[in-house]
Amino acid sequence: MYLKLKLIFAALFGLFSSSLWTQDDFTKHIDPRIGNVSQLLVPTHPTFSLPNQMLRMFPVKSDYIDDQVSGFPLQVVTHRSPGILQMKVSVGEITPVMWKKRMSIDHDLEEMHPWVYSTYLIDDDITISFTPGNKCAIYKIQFPSGVKKNILITGTEAMQSVAVGPASFTIEEKIEYKTKDIVPVTRRMKAYCYGEIIGTDDKPIAGTSINAGNGKFSVSFPEDARSTMFIKYGISYISYEQAKENFLKEADKQNFEDFVARGKTEWKQVINQIEVEGGTDAQKRTFYTSLYRTYERMIDINEYGQYYSGYDGKVHNSDRPFYVDDWIWDSYRAHHPLRTILDPRRESDILNSYTLMYEQSGWMPTFPQVHGNHMCMNSYHSSAIFIDAYRKGILGFDAEKAYEGIRKNLAIATGIPWRQGIAKCRIDDFYQTNGFYPALRPGEKETEPLVDSFEKRQAVAVTLGMSYDSWALSQLAKELGKEDDYNLFFGKSKNYRNLWHPEMQLFMPKDEDGNWILINPKSDGGPGYRDYYDENNGWTYAWDVQHDIGGLVELLGDKKVAEERLDQFFREPLGMRKSQFYVNGSNSTGMVGQFSMGNEPSFHIPYLYNYFGAPWKTQKLTRFLLDVWFKDNIFGIPGDEDGGGMCAFVVFSSMGLYPVTPGLPVYTITSPVFEKITINLATGKKFEVIAKGASKRNKYIHKVLLNDKEIDFPFITHQQIISGGKLELVLAEKPDKEWGNNAVPIDYK
Repeated sequence: MYLKLKLIFAALFGLFSSSLWTQDDFTKHIDPRIGNVSQLLVPTHPTFSLPNQMLRMFPVKSDYIDDQVSGFPLQVVTHRSPGILQMKVSVGEITPVMWKKRMSIDHDLEEMHPWVYSTYLIDDDITISFTPGNKCAIYKIQFPSGVKKNILITGTEAMQSVAVGPASFTIEEKIEYKTKDIVPVTRRMKAYCYGEIIGTDDKPIAGTSINAGNGKFSVSFPEDARSTMFIKYGISYISYEQAKENFLKEADKQNFEDFVARGKTEWKQVINQIEVEGGTDAQKRTFYTSLYRTYERMIDINEYGQYYSGYDGKVHNSDRPFYVDDWIWDSYRAHHPLRTILDPRRESDILNSYTLMYEQSGWMPTFPQVHGNHMCMNSYHSSAIFIDAYRKGILGFDAEKAYEGIRKNLAIATGIPWRQGIAKCRIDDFYQTNGFYPALRPGEKETEPLVDSFEKRQAVAVTLGMSYDSWALSQLAKELGKEDDYNLFFGKSKNYRNLWHPEMQLFMPKDEDGNWILINPKSDGGPGYRDYYDENNGWTYAWDVQHDIGGLVELLGDKKVAEERLDQFFREPLGMRKSQFYVNGSNSTGMVGQFSMGNEPSFHIPYLYNYFGAPWKTQKLTRFLLDVWFKDNIFGIPGDEDGGGMCAFVVFSSMGLYPVTPGLPVYTITSPVFEKITINLATGKKFEVIAKGASKRNKYIHKVLLNDKEIDFPFITHQQIISGGKLELVLAEKPDKEWGNNAVPIDYK
């Protein structure tokens, strides 16, 4: 069901100018406040940046409800971190209290667009605004007249700042990250800032007083100084000189309005790549805000021909983007596959960056950050993004080198959670021999020193995750003609079967003797169920076999039994009070029965009905989940939005498509939210999804035509999308229970 493409990539996938598309401006539907109050864990911050670019900012506060800002960072280094070089503004004499005082805002006076932010600080009658560039940004500060005016920037004790002229300054800040390891390793790098503070006439402000000291940097202006001033600055991870070079290339001859206009244009170009008609205003706000979130990461840290790599601590010369800041456990599922459609050239650059990280560090990363790989979560799902792209004809990276890195992860690295890039231990040897990770019985003391005291073994989750990764590696081996490795790792991809408990119809833990540990799969395993699973309980992990859905059907019995079991999954009660459930299940938010809309391993599950012979249930359920859990308000994201990982589910599902198995260039079909979706492909072609009359009631598929030819199965290939064309769905209010129920099984071999 897929085509193996070996295309000359770079010539085909230059991003077309949005001027060739609609004149409508779909950025008007973006609201960065959506989801800024979390269900339980981390809020989705309103981030201000250019698409996939290094310079980022969000005001530091707990969430939208908080009416006080702790600081406005000059740079956010990694997704969701509070940023570095925290800035405050104030009036009057500088006192010790002023450095710690939080700034009160009026929510209703905030302006938020991805390319510009503005807020009013009530206590001091100041309006502060921000607009980003690639490696530079501009703050606009409007002080009241007739008072002393102050800008305060704080950093670590290692921060050093210097006034280099009447209006210019440099700051050096140290960035440290301590790995979560038995013997923690501290990684260190530096960030450099070159900035200028000017008035509305683009000249230094008379009477400026700069106090530059370690850890603190302040600039004061006299009472008669201009009320409006600008901080224009560049950030570098290479040097002071490069920070200034970045400044000169982007900000020197540009003003605040120029940056705003450029930002609006760049966001319009990527957002208008998908045009929708129909649906409600609320659905458009949810959809386009989700699309904006998918461009928050990864970020390009190449600084005009060179980049600093945290993977070897060196500066490298390159005219190609170098992308960092990804959480592959989250993003391989839908975020990377979405990019293969919308921006294959960028995906190629991303995969090239991953490959370079392997060459520079000796390990293929899983959570690549600016400072190096962040040891987080479990398994090695970077395997999935390489085979997924390769089979979609996206080249431009060293496939043999990438294969070498992926194989090294799976063959000699440990699978212990939060220990990626460390050599295997005794438990891994057990896995290689027996085909499952052994678990401890409740109350049994841990004997393996490599296991983290909080993250635990996650024995079932790791077995399932490594099975998928082995499948992905086997498929890449097959593509590259490595038959022995194909056979070896395809065999390991079946290891999930070793933990299937036929009576319970769940994947359950076993001890080292191969005996079942009969826990309560709804609630046992401690915080996040991490003794056995990870962030989700055993009911969710019962479906974590994306790479062999036919094999899962065999374990359940047949497609009808699988369908009934899936029905039960969405209806099965918690079995306890919610307050009790969330003691350990705080990651499992957005619940529908045992299904958690707020956590990534659940995303593909509603689509399994398409494989079980009941596509109408997928159509019903995906529309329901979008309507219930993704509202266009501050509570509108049901879980941790990990830099595009969750919002990519919304984008795909709203268009009526989803990539259940990254690594197979096939998408499954559901009922779209809109009556017409037009994807303006990077090649200049268009792919349209047409569903006349689509609505909350009118959602069931009765007929499907691909380029005017009827199809009777709920699948479409990547090649059929990127070739351009039209997918037309005929909908009705009541389900057609026969359509698509005899789909040909997908070949996972």
